[in-house]
Amino acid sequence: MKVAAMAKIMCLVFCFLLGSSCNKTPSKQKPNILLICVDDLRPELKSFGVEYISAPNIDDLGANGFTFQQHFVNAPSCGPSRYTLLTGLYGPPGNNALFLRAKKIEEGSEEVHPSMPEWFKTHGYTTVSVGKVSHHPGGRGGKDWNDSTIIEMPNAWDKHLMPVAEWEHPRGMMHGLAHGEIRINRNEMDVLQAVKGDDNIYPDGAITDEALHQLGALAENNEKPFFLAVGIIRPHLPFGTPKSYLDRYDGVQLPEIQHPEKPEGKTTWHKSGEFMAYNRWGKDPNTDSVFADEVRRHYAACVSYADAQVGKILNELKRSGADKNTIVILWGDHGWHLGEHAIWGKHSLFEESLHSPLIMHYPGMKNIGSQTDAIVETLDIFPTLCDLTGIDIPEFTQGMSLKQVLEDPNRDGHPAIAYRSNFSTIRTETHRMTLHQDGFVELYDHTTVEKETKNIADQHPELVEKLKSVLNARLQ
Repeated sequence: MKVAAMAKIMCLVFCFLLGSSCNKTPSKQKPNILLICVDDLRPELKSFGVEYISAPNIDDLGANGFTFQQHFVNAPSCGPSRYTLLTGLYGPPGNNALFLRAKKIEEGSEEVHPSMPEWFKTHGYTTVSVGKVSHHPGGRGGKDWNDSTIIEMPNAWDKHLMPVAEWEHPRGMMHGLAHGEIRINRNEMDVLQAVKGDDNIYPDGAITDEALHQLGALAENNEKPFFLAVGIIRPHLPFGTPKSYLDRYDGVQLPEIQHPEKPEGKTTWHKSGEFMAYNRWGKDPNTDSVFADEVRRHYAACVSYADAQVGKILNELKRSGADKNTIVILWGDHGWHLGEHAIWGKHSLFEESLHSPLIMHYPGMKNIGSQTDAIVETLDIFPTLCDLTGIDIPEFTQGMSLKQVLEDPNRDGHPAIAYRSNFSTIRTETHRMTLHQDGFVELYDHTTVEKETKNIADQHPELVEKLKSVLNARLQ
């Protein structure tokens, strides 16, 4: 009897423990992060109020997410803009900004704060990058950008991948045209191209295929959340795209170029050297309206091609089921002039170089399909992702979390700062002020029709001094 009684007691204890274990709610995994970076993307999309561009996947993300209509990057060039995204800090103005940071890490001469992916990795995330996320696609240096001993972002990624397909190496992919054509001399490579074929005849097709493979594998791992960053190259120069995307713009009426004249006086205007260095068949879009129209249609086609890659990635996220617990961010690394101020390219501190799309979607979002006119900047993305995932926001970040704006689109933003080597600029809700290294000031009123064509600095000395003070304090 004693044995039987003891067995019965043990059975009851076992059942109680089993029941208690089964009734415990498993701890919820932190949300995944999918960051999609698109090169040279203007906010010229239906989700940003412009009708003629065909980008249904990005627009659908905006319709089911939250669009920041007044997002500004911190530098009008790929390298320094991505530096601010990936570090949460203002940094050097050149394309080698992240490599300079890597050198400091190697030398150990001063403290270098962890990057955004490194911060998430230390908080339990698997971090993977595919394509152009930092300045060099794949995140490596060397002659062909494939030297694994020269890492652009040390300690950041568990994997940093760049498929090269027939373009031989990441440098070849970056400026590649159809069927493996690699840029050797810029003046011998056509600035425009449209070739019949599928998406994989241009580099972004291979990048997207690898992104889909990585996303599928990450979604199957339920042990750790993932931070996947995918960098799409188009619409970066040269404007090459499968012809089917260019065909979408046959007969489409393009809007007039706003303020197409070269600005008078001292500004950050430049001669569009990157664009003009390609083979243009002797044509200049500033004097040849037919060629200007052709350039704009090819740019639009490249946006549509990039949008198709975004669609494939978002569809795979949904197919995997990971979409239910994934924050999605689509970010343009800067804008691009299409003839405004007689510029074809980026690198100025005018609005067209600095204004780019920012769209977010996250699990449990209440304001689906909402948008805000609050001024925000790229620097804000790092703290925002920390806030949305419940991870501590590091004290060293210089941006501000946008969570409160996401919860209330009517909340105010904050002035946006940007810079080049010899200039810096601040954008408020009403004005842009640009400060030259020699002290010269440009001040523009965005509440007027003239916008950034009429310098009114001499008429508003008090406002200039106030904006100078804010600008200098932020950059220091």
